[in-house]
Amino acid sequence: MSPQRSLMRIGDALIDSGLINQEQLEIALEIHQKDGRRLGEVLVDLGYVTDQQIIQTMEYLYHIPYVDLTAKNIERDIVSMISESMAQKHSIIPIGIEDNVLSVAMADPLDFYAIDDVQIVTGYEVKPYMSTPAEVNMAINRYYGHESAERAVEELRKEYSLTELSTLAELSENEVSSAPVVRLVNSIISHAVKAGASDIHIEPSKKDLRVRFRVDGDLSEVMRSSMAAHSALITRIKIIGQMDIAEKRIPQDGRVEIEIDGRNIDLRLSILPTVYGEKVVIRILGTQTEAKNVEELGFTQENLALFGKIIGSPNGVILVSGPTGSGKTTTLYTVLKELNKPAVNIITVEDPVEYKMDGISQVQVNPRANLTFASGLRSILRQDPDIILIGEIRDGETAEIAIRASITGHLVLSTIHTNDAASSIARLVDMGIEPFLVSSAVVGVMAQRLVKCICPRCKESYRPDHAEMMLLKLTDTRQLFKGAGCPACNFTGYSGRMAIHEVLVVTKEIRELIDRKASTDQLRQMAARAGTTTLRDNCRKLVLDGITTTSELARVTYSIE
Repeated sequence: MSPQRSLMRIGDALIDSGLINQEQLEIALEIHQKDGRRLGEVLVDLGYVTDQQIIQTMEYLYHIPYVDLTAKNIERDIVSMISESMAQKHSIIPIGIEDNVLSVAMADPLDFYAIDDVQIVTGYEVKPYMSTPAEVNMAINRYYGHESAERAVEELRKEYSLTELSTLAELSENEVSSAPVVRLVNSIISHAVKAGASDIHIEPSKKDLRVRFRVDGDLSEVMRSSMAAHSALITRIKIIGQMDIAEKRIPQDGRVEIEIDGRNIDLRLSILPTVYGEKVVIRILGTQTEAKNVEELGFTQENLALFGKIIGSPNGVILVSGPTGSGKTTTLYTVLKELNKPAVNIITVEDPVEYKMDGISQVQVNPRANLTFASGLRSILRQDPDIILIGEIRDGETAEIAIRASITGHLVLSTIHTNDAASSIARLVDMGIEPFLVSSAVVGVMAQRLVKCICPRCKESYRPDHAEMMLLKLTDTRQLFKGAGCPACNFTGYSGRMAIHEVLVVTKEIRELIDRKASTDQLRQMAARAGTTTLRDNCRKLVLDGITTTSELARVTYSIE
């Protein structure tokens, strides 16, 4: 059957089932002819159908079975039967072999050229299975990312002797920029980006070298390698980060911007000497990440109403509190996206600039050039701003300038490291700001945390024990949920994260308490009367709704309340 006839058969079947009309099919076919994408993929991207509807239509027409790759654990020997380049070229991945027949999951099971290529390379007859393009790409990233790094390590061993590897830091930059070393570093970074990691940890030990990724807040080991590759790896990272390759005794920091799959990625590099050698942590910042809308931040209706009151203020200080990695910057840029209009002058001073947004002037802190939050903020005030974003209030000087800027008619957004919303007020006073200035300037504080969500593919119900019932303040037994663990979530039981919030609006009553230097507990009690929901209560609701677990409730909000 010709490819064109196959397309028309699929299109006709979708029309017959009432999923699309003739006009929609013609639009999709025109796009398919222009850019060569699969018809099903175009229809899904246009929003006419879902992946599942395409799969059901294909199963009906061609009797090709569907395989859920997110729930399937594939042996690495099977995956290695074809190369990563072939897998990416055809969007396929081998999943099993039986009686000399190789089962292959395909985004397009009617791609006979792909089937012929696999048969020629492997020597096996091919049995095609259907899967969605997203699932195939995820599986390719999961299984081939690790193998490409291991291959680069092996090539490095072959190119240099063990003695040369151990002293590679003393060689020239040209030698340490040899293909195997470059491929090793590139494959680790690429694998991390595709896995959605926020940080890469490269850690030497007495016997070997360990690489871990932080995904959804948790570190997981992705590979172990011989310590022989350590010096070459560290030296290559120092070179791309423009650090001193000869210096091994003191910590060093660097940064580099790279492009992966058409996306600009900003890397912050930190090198720390340890007893077994230098450890590297690479922070991954997507500089072209789109800011969310306020509705996408996971607010409850009550918190969204309170937060709306805060960001509607024409001037004052709005603070977002929480630990590192709790999504504070994402929240602030979501607010900026709402406030960013041609009639408004918005300037930011940050360390680092994590989002790049059109229409906003963004300043990167540079302590070496004496460009700090405080000095940058002073200069910003001479730039006729309407709205100012300060990456973080770290000291009394920055806090005082921010407070005085808000009193003179500016809206100031910033973050602060405190446990909850009420504690942020006390922190400003501790920094030396007079209570009357705090009460007149701060219009609202929002504390937030990120909690892991239960993996929808392995979600299962259970009955809570007595300790969980006490934690949730339940008087009767009810059904709760947890993740059993599956390949889709790397057997963690969790997939993705969402925010929990605590919104404190500075009302007249709270201002009076601040002026009287009231305790944090008194501020919390007054905020509760004004409608503030605590972080723990917000998380408790998510547990009861089956979105997260009691383990997350205890981990994230244990010391809060």
